[in-house]
Amino acid sequence: MGRLKTFALAALAIASLAAAKAAPEDPSAVHQEVDIPLPAARIYAALLDAKQFARITGSPAKIDGSAGGAFSLFGGAIGGRNVELVPDSMVVQAWRDNDWAPGVYSMVRFKLTPQGSSTHLVLDQTGFPKGEFHSLTVGWPAHYWTPLKSLPR
Repeated sequence: MGRLKTFALAALAIASLAAAKAAPEDPSAVHQEVDIPLPAARIYAALLDAKQFARITGSPAKIDGSAGGAFSLFGGAIGGRNVELVPDSMVVQAWRDNDWAPGVYSMVRFKLTPQGSSTHLVLDQTGFPKGEFHSLTVGWPAHYWTPLKSLPR
């Protein structure tokens, strides 16, 4: 019985290692999905309208909500340009933390999918500096998802 138990534990350990290697965390990309109890049009507007963004986040914002338009968020801590806009559906931005080296931008894509009166939001961010993964992974929920979820319908 001791050999069988040892074999079973070894098999379980090997399976766990294989599973961990099969789905590694990619520190060069952030992927988050969140359901927000607001219509897609309201989220889209909040991402592209300075007054709404500032009201939701409690921080100063300047946003030119057109394709190619510049934005400055959280009192200038974040900046960039809108690259592609699909009304009520998608926002793609060249996005940077102003602490990053000059000229370093990441690409951020917000995909909005209506689900009844709510929206399924998928965020993908790539091209950020090495070592920023954890900060970004924590920052999106804290600075975007939680404030959006707290808005009244």
